[in-house]
Amino acid sequence: MAAADVAPFIAALATANPAPETELVYADAFQLLVAVVLSAQTTDAAVNKATPALFKAAPTPAAMAALGEAGIAPFIRSIGLWQAKAKNVAALAARLVADHGGAVPSDRAALEALPGVGRKTANVVLNVAFGEATMAVDTHIFRLGNRTGLAPGRTTRAVEDGLVARIPPRYLRDAHHWLILHGRYVCKARTPECWRCVAREWCRYIRKTPAPAEKPQPRNGR
Repeated sequence: MAAADVAPFIAALATANPAPETELVYADAFQLLVAVVLSAQTTDAAVNKATPALFKAAPTPAAMAALGEAGIAPFIRSIGLWQAKAKNVAALAARLVADHGGAVPSDRAALEALPGVGRKTANVVLNVAFGEATMAVDTHIFRLGNRTGLAPGRTTRAVEDGLVARIPPRYLRDAHHWLILHGRYVCKARTPECWRCVAREWCRYIRKTPAPAEKPQPRNGR
């Protein structure tokens, strides 16, 4: 994608969704952190079904650490990789209590030092909880960056760096939400719905998908 096309591409997404938000349900930075850790390789919808009961039982890092791996597990069995995630959530809660006074740190290195927290999770927390202009690249954004030509790259870090470099600063804070939602609902993995893409004018995807043919209307009301 030409550099001159990046701003109008993002602007089109911004106009269609002027106040984007994460679809994860949370009450504070700690619950957001836990929800993002749980969302790895599963859907936000699945996480949102599991977390209300979990957060009711353990709304704080101290309560979550006290609940422990065995206590967390029953709440998240419906989520993929729940065994490893139960272990990580218990460990990160304990670390928050021991090393950060029960608060979620706003420092990238401190976040990435927590069990189960990688660069993508840290970027989400920094962006959503602390308002930083970070770019969390998941499978949707990785696909979109390459498919559209917005920021091609062989790795998630390459796509992240490309997006941060190319997206105008005024859009960068919310760009993560615009791109992930666009990839989730419009620029889908198997069949992108190009016919209803508000940014298709600037997209460099060659095999744009036409609108599905309308079904013939039944005659005589049948």
